[in-house]
Amino acid sequence: MMAEKLTIGKALNAGLRRALEHDPKVLVMGEDVGKLGGVFRITDGLQKDFGEDRVIDTPLAESGIIGTAIGLAIRGYRPVCEIQFDGFVYPAYDQIVSQVAKMHFRSQGKVKVPMVIRIPFGGGIGAVEHHSESPEAYFAHTAGLKVVACSSPQDAYTMIQQAIASDDPIVFLEPKRRYHEKGEVDLDATYPLHASRRLRPGTDATVLAYGPMVRTALDAATAAEQDGRDLEVFDLRTLSPLDLEPVYESVRRTGRCVVVHEAPSNVGLGAEIAARITERCFYSLEAPVLRVTGFDTPYPAARLEEDYLPDLDRVLDAVDRTFGW
Repeated sequence: MMAEKLTIGKALNAGLRRALEHDPKVLVMGEDVGKLGGVFRITDGLQKDFGEDRVIDTPLAESGIIGTAIGLAIRGYRPVCEIQFDGFVYPAYDQIVSQVAKMHFRSQGKVKVPMVIRIPFGGGIGAVEHHSESPEAYFAHTAGLKVVACSSPQDAYTMIQQAIASDDPIVFLEPKRRYHEKGEVDLDATYPLHASRRLRPGTDATVLAYGPMVRTALDAATAAEQDGRDLEVFDLRTLSPLDLEPVYESVRRTGRCVVVHEAPSNVGLGAEIAARITERCFYSLEAPVLRVTGFDTPYPAARLEEDYLPDLDRVLDAVDRTFGW
């Protein structure tokens, strides 16, 4: 076992580096990913080591980035596109939904589109508008795309390599406000890409989260211990396809479930997850599946974001409400 202590940002950099070393067909492309190393420095040093033909600084044109990557993927390359901020992905949305998601299906499997679209997502960094979006439901709703979200340095390192190696187009969500959080990374560890993971066992209620909210859910579980409540916490990790079989087993034991995400509640992923759990675990539920989410408003100004983002208290309040039924 080779283990190192890395931040999520450094783990992503190490994973990208390993993918570039392993396969000469892997390319990294995006705005300022080369000389600058990305606005979050995720691609720092890669252009210096692999050259401008493999780590490519693009114009400020997201549609052009994705459109170029589609052509490269069809020709056998494995492009990794960085969308600088979540709110900048929308100019490329037409390319992603109309072309990336459909090429493999409408060619009857003859054309593969092995590309990764990296998107730093979520709030918590005090940024101006268009820099703190949570667009995951748009992509999870789109048939033909796979969507994953890392939440730890270990997952950042392994999942980015697995996504690049996959023949499917993958939207890869990175919790930008967690980039600097450290953790142990086993450089040889493997875990399935499209699988949820139980991070903490418990008996009283099941708490589900992904991306930046995983840390919040774990902190809530630690705080709940003081009230004598034992919360089981899952990191969903894969948003499309959802891996909920382990979650169903958990909910059948606990009888209660709370889903946490930053995105607004209206038609968010929490609604789909709650519906599936209700369908499969109806007779085991002691209370409705509750959601803790961002509010149904555009993301607010930075000085208000701590009031907007789900926090430990809101998660614990939802757990308390499940015991009120």
